[in-house]
Amino acid sequence: VGGSISRAQRINSTTTMKISATALALASLTGLCYSFTTNTASLNTRPASSTAILSATVEEAATYADPSRYLSDHPKNNVPPHIAALVGRGLHTRPDHPIGIIRAKIQEYFASLPDEYIVYDAEDPIVTTKQCFDDLRIAPDHPGRSSSDTYYLDEETLLRTHTSAHQSEHLRSGVDCFLCAGDVYRRDEIDSSHYPAFHQLEAVKLFPKDDMAGADGLSGEEWEKSAECKVIADDLKNVLEGLMDHLFGETEKKWSEDYFPFTTPSYELEIKYEGEWLEVLGCGVVHEEVLEMADRADRRGWAFGLGLERLAMILFEIPDIRLFWTDDNRFHSQFKEGQITKFKSYSKYPPVLKDIAFWIPEGFEENDFFELGRGIAGDLVERMELIDEFTNPKKGKTSKCYRITYRSMDRSLTNEEIDALQDELRERIVDLGVEVR
Repeated sequence: VGGSISRAQRINSTTTMKISATALALASLTGLCYSFTTNTASLNTRPASSTAILSATVEEAATYADPSRYLSDHPKNNVPPHIAALVGRGLHTRPDHPIGIIRAKIQEYFASLPDEYIVYDAEDPIVTTKQCFDDLRIAPDHPGRSSSDTYYLDEETLLRTHTSAHQSEHLRSGVDCFLCAGDVYRRDEIDSSHYPAFHQLEAVKLFPKDDMAGADGLSGEEWEKSAECKVIADDLKNVLEGLMDHLFGETEKKWSEDYFPFTTPSYELEIKYEGEWLEVLGCGVVHEEVLEMADRADRRGWAFGLGLERLAMILFEIPDIRLFWTDDNRFHSQFKEGQITKFKSYSKYPPVLKDIAFWIPEGFEENDFFELGRGIAGDLVERMELIDEFTNPKKGKTSKCYRITYRSMDRSLTNEEIDALQDELRERIVDLGVEVR
């Protein structure tokens, strides 16, 4: 990637761009990146800026969209073919896709701020456990590191579970302000708002040393109680409140304290939208140990992360997260670059409901069951919901009963084809150590 002009562009708030020598140098180390700045000297209109950016992104996606990169017979590998097939789709870089539209609007907002942010959006989704967990103070016994939550390629590499996996490498490279967007992967429950592949965008901002001079030598509670820490937290909240107004219009906001291992203090932001309070993101002051591990112990700053699907489902009124991945033109024809339009349902096919009950073994992981169901039926599974659970005191066993909702977004399903899928599920679920009732 080094030396490729299309991998690093500067963009101002009107998407005019010029070549950034700094961004080019960083591009040679970290892949596609471009930074925002005000270009008062340029009077260019909007010619090929989007094309230039997308040409680099498409080139990267072509590399990532190779299932053989993620599938192997390694004993630790738990990436199924249906997940490997999703990697490299690059929905967040498509200018007329709801995910890409939201990403662009967030970048548009950050382009209006006085600080210059470098944006990374085409990095390799394969990361190490050090990048994804250790560098962010995520403990070895954290449930998010288990194979029931994370897709591993081997003991030390995995499909990133969050874009924060790239945070330390960017900090270590010397960047002070950046955005990072990309597809992330987690084994999860199955319903209309959860999908094993989704998209995140995060940002980090470090403050000048001189601005933090009064807190030199402070750590722990002393640092958190300092005036300098409050300056960072106030700036973070101000930036994010402005972002919410940019996306949703002026709206009521509510802050609450939260916990993340990589920030302290940490916060959660809620907004009131159409009469309801909605959780939109988590954020905080970057933990001292995270900065130290990134060789930036002499700096202080903030970080936040948000889910692009979450925002897109709200703003475009998209009822099912699976729709983002459809190839149906009836979906894609409704959206245009730079515009937020309400989704119009083109059909609502009837569901087919099937129940399955089984005795569970000790250590049963629900996500393993969900992953098996999605692996068999793919996106025909709309929901897998626990509807009954009881423990037999004589047998000392616990039974769970799940209702599976099958529904296609494109056609009507037949009982015969769903019966075949349900039979396969009943046959293969014994591999999880359960006893089908």
